[in-house]
Amino acid sequence: MRCIRPAAQRGFTYLAVLFLVALTAAGLAALGQAWSTAAQREKERELVFRGQEIARAMRSYFRATPTPPQQYPASLQDLLEDRRGPVVRRHLRRLYADPFTGQPDWVLVAAPGQPDRFSGVHSRSSQPLLRTVAPDGTTAATAEQRVFLAEADAAAVPGLPLPAPAPAASAASLPR
Repeated sequence: MRCIRPAAQRGFTYLAVLFLVALTAAGLAALGQAWSTAAQREKERELVFRGQEIARAMRSYFRATPTPPQQYPASLQDLLEDRRGPVVRRHLRRLYADPFTGQPDWVLVAAPGQPDRFSGVHSRSSQPLLRTVAPDGTTAATAEQRVFLAEADAAAVPGLPLPAPAPAASAASLPR
């Protein structure tokens, strides 16, 4: 005896399997996007941490200059081993790699008044950032626009001129 199905029920299982495959693909695509975003956010956090560590080391190097005039480092290696005094100082424990390029290939920003020295670094990567506003209020659309300067802590660095204050916004220019 053979069971014969009515014509209306033929192919229902096939459509159900196709629908399940489509749902699974959509779920995996969403999961992949979430992982990609999480990885991007982690790279951005590492960029900020490593950039701030290098800026802190530059300030330490600047303050540790044995005789005036104070000067910034000439290379990143100077932050690893400062041999200007009788005792070797290490302002940076290790040379951090740029999280976007994977190499310690930071772009050095020339120090004001000291063209052969640097007072800041930034990434070589033109990767767009998810978080475009930094904790200090500066904006950067790409990783290479996020600059880490030793002058960011100008009040704590003796002899370094303070940046000019930003003009106050008038009530007419504020968004409503």
